[in-house]
Amino acid sequence: MEHKKRIDKPEIQALPRVQDRMTFIYLERCKINRDHGAITVRDESGITHIPAAAISVLLLGPGTDVTHRAMELIGDAGVTTIWVGEHGVRYYAYGRALTNHATLLLKQAQLVSNEKKHIHVARMMYQMRFPNEDVSKLTMQQLRGREGSRIRSAYREQSKRWNVPWDKRNYRPNDYEDGDPVNQALSAGNACLYGLAHAVICALGCSPGLGFVHVGHELSFVYDIADLYKAEITIPVAFEMAAENVEDIGSATRRRVRDEFRKGRVLERMVHDIKYLLADGEWQEEDYKSTLYLWDNIQGELQHGISYAEAGDET
Repeated sequence: MEHKKRIDKPEIQALPRVQDRMTFIYLERCKINRDHGAITVRDESGITHIPAAAISVLLLGPGTDVTHRAMELIGDAGVTTIWVGEHGVRYYAYGRALTNHATLLLKQAQLVSNEKKHIHVARMMYQMRFPNEDVSKLTMQQLRGREGSRIRSAYREQSKRWNVPWDKRNYRPNDYEDGDPVNQALSAGNACLYGLAHAVICALGCSPGLGFVHVGHELSFVYDIADLYKAEITIPVAFEMAAENVEDIGSATRRRVRDEFRKGRVLERMVHDIKYLLADGEWQEEDYKSTLYLWDNIQGELQHGISYAEAGDET
């Protein structure tokens, strides 16, 4: 019987920080395996090696066949894996990245659960879109109305810039091919943006489902964060791809969006923006130092690993 060399699981501190990784890689119609610390991708053109610890998210499209050993490496390296449909339009399932703390998750839950703090974070999100406007007194309905006007204006501006006709956003994941080129490109680009936001949120230990503008969906917070970048990245790219009349607009859009992510350092910005939103601009890295403690309703946080039983207590 052949004995394979044991590959130790990497220590948490040995893995690159999420902001230091590549954004995403989309794969389809290939066999995914592992070779020590690298993911191997075999398709009709040959075998490609990808360092597992250097990527943040894998988007697995139709025809992908992944081995158990590959998923073991992907999990150990803290890579978020998302199974998507043709052209990356539909979400089917995802694998959560590693995290060793709940600091931001607890803060997120506190903010979502308090009505005043909830709307405060939502206003902060809109303030990031309207840096020169005062939105501190606006209701959620007013904020959504202003955001809708901004997005419609972005569509009109890009339509005029690239001389591409535009009617309206029509998201039809079941009829992707029947959509016009701009809508196809928007769907493909937004799927990549959602994947990156999802990976960063999970890598920071937050909940994808606890949103502030979007609510009631398992990916509400993902949509919240992705919306911060659509007018800057996916909308302009979609109209540019439609103007170029490329043959495979989904694939071309993904490559173009990937380049914009890298050029705009979007992954690093997402890390900063999430911490900023959940900590109200007061985030300190020292918050990570204690990742496991006991809660006491009188004394607050207590050190774990200690017996607090007094003499005579029965257990």
